Amino acid sequence: MPVDQIYDDVTSKLSAWADTFGEMLPNIIVALLALALFWLLARVACGAADRALRRFDTHEAARDLISRIIRIGVLLTGVVVALGVMNLDKALASILAGAGIVGLALGFAFQDLAGNLISGVGLAVHQRWPFKIGDVVETNDVFGVVEKIYLRTSIIRMLDGKTAVIPNKQIYQNKVLNHSASGTRRVDLACGVSYGDNLEKVRQVVRDTLASVEPRDRSRDVEVFFTGFGSSSIDLVGRFWVDYENQPDFLDAQSRAIIAVKKAFDANDIVIPFPIRTLDFGIRGGKPLAESFPKSAFNGHSQERS
Repeated sequence: MPVDQIYDDVTSKLSAWADTFGEMLPNIIVALLALALFWLLARVACGAADRALRRFDTHEAARDLISRIIRIGVLLTGVVVALGVMNLDKALASILAGAGIVGLALGFAFQDLAGNLISGVGLAVHQRWPFKIGDVVETNDVFGVVEKIYLRTSIIRMLDGKTAVIPNKQIYQNKVLNHSASGTRRVDLACGVSYGDNLEKVRQVVRDTLASVEPRDRSRDVEVFFTGFGSSSIDLVGRFWVDYENQPDFLDAQSRAIIAVKKAFDANDIVIPFPIRTLDFGIRGGKPLAESFPKSAFNGHSQERS
């Protein structure tokens, strides 16, 4: 190919590009202005969201994550607007289609991680539901005090000192018992008395004794109910309420109640029976231990000793 022809082709291409750039220059300027405007809008939106979340005492990690999501969303909107101004609708459609496919693939690959993150955001935003740091909770066969709430996991310190790390998704999918939510907890004290005791007297003694236990929520009455006929006793349960902040307070109130009831029973000659078992070594029953073995066994044993 002659050099003159190559020169003419290159010159025509550059001239066409220059003409196209000149025609698109206003659109490019408008697109850049739109990107700058949306960048400023993203900063303003992030600042407003952060201030609003601080008013609701939202977890710091949740605030950062929500701010980033808002920033990315506003910037992506700006990119879409800029591409539309530059009449790049086909490129925009291709980008959105590719992003959808990539997002779908990542969603399937990291669905557990995404579920834990979404659940963590819910726990962080609603710090008082289903629990907050310091609450005594029971979930996923774990009973203890909530120490930390992260975006992916929650840390619960069990009463024996062990630390349980539970994915937030499992917390949302399973039952959660919050013992600290109401600030009070009921102590149920089960006991049994002899069949020969006066039950009306027993009920009054237990009620008066539990009413004197400290600390106790005096806005609620003490309840005493007989629950059934046991094998060696008549069973009853005494109930009273205490202020509940942590498990040691509950156990201390329960211990005080047990000591007080035992002292009251002793002072009023109320018997707490216990089962008595008779060991029968006979095949048909009714034989003492010595008759259940041949005499030679005992004689031989005595001879060996002598």
